[in-house]
Amino acid sequence: MALTKLGNFIETLDLRNSDDKYGEKSVVGLSTQKTIITTKADLSGVKLSSYKLFPPKSFAYVPDTSRRGDKMSMAYNSSNETYLVSSISIVFKVIKPDKLISDYLFMFFNRPEFDRYSRFNSWGSARETFSWNEMQNIEIDLPPVDVQQKYVNIYKSMLENQKCYETALDDLKLVCDAYIEDLRKKYPSCKIGQYITKRDERNSDNSIKNVMGISVTKEFRLPTSKVKRDELASYKIVRPNDIAFVQTTHNEKVFAFACNLTNNNIVVSSVNEVFFTDTKYLLPDYLSLYFMRKEFDRYARFHSWGTARETFTLKDVSDVEIPIPDIEIQRSIADIYKVYMERKQINEHLKAQIKNICPILIKGSLNEGK
Repeated sequence: MALTKLGNFIETLDLRNSDDKYGEKSVVGLSTQKTIITTKADLSGVKLSSYKLFPPKSFAYVPDTSRRGDKMSMAYNSSNETYLVSSISIVFKVIKPDKLISDYLFMFFNRPEFDRYSRFNSWGSARETFSWNEMQNIEIDLPPVDVQQKYVNIYKSMLENQKCYETALDDLKLVCDAYIEDLRKKYPSCKIGQYITKRDERNSDNSIKNVMGISVTKEFRLPTSKVKRDELASYKIVRPNDIAFVQTTHNEKVFAFACNLTNNNIVVSSVNEVFFTDTKYLLPDYLSLYFMRKEFDRYARFHSWGTARETFTLKDVSDVEIPIPDIEIQRSIADIYKVYMERKQINEHLKAQIKNICPILIKGSLNEGK
């Protein structure tokens, strides 16, 4: 085997949605985790004719790498659906499948080495970009195609197992939603404001370093921006069983919140709101289960107000009406929620393990192909 230019095996696709065949539901985003995600863009009144088609078996990436946590936003469309991506994205495909398997190339891109390479070879002043020319200039060592397929099969089998686990996770979520719907029929709804209390406690002595962001997937996550851990005095403390949420809903289109199910204190940005519940009457994990529902996302968006930024404030949260059954009934439902969150974390670990094994699979294929 010898190093060869990746440009010998790939070409760009610049197919536009000029006939408006595809609508808003087809628009997707590209994550730094190398997955297709729901777009965060506000598409109200946006013409989609200039958007690029992202067909099956093709790749798409965002050239700008300077504001994405030193990672490239990219995805491979392994589905049978055609999506739309922003016109700033670069879409391309493999043109010599007898020499390079698309799934194998995706494994190559999934390595942290590639993120480091793309950042190092990004150029610009205000924005550093990894251009199409730089993508073509990548030197890649390719084992025989049968060896590539062998390691792709290993990768796909692991991915299939993870997807099966994720499907079971979705089924558990449906059970939770159905339980809530049943409660809405059996119990009257009342405003939760009487059972929640705002917490505005600051990390004034900078003693808590466990800083977190709040994800649109309704859980705490590591901050996406660089945070100076010695300058967290203004950050708000989220104690165990507290709930924190993002007030703005315009960009994310969801009610982004997280419940601290750990035994440790967390700190979040001062722009977020934090509150706790009176556990004699309302359990935080029962309330969290209600907040998890897509119906609540729509409610929060509808009741958000503002001009430049639409917000859903703590007062708006206080006006939310939900069924509040006996505390033992809440506890039984909350147990389901805890199982769901535990399994959700396991699923995230599985996805991380699959991503982490890509460098091992690539190295194994190269060793076998010698």
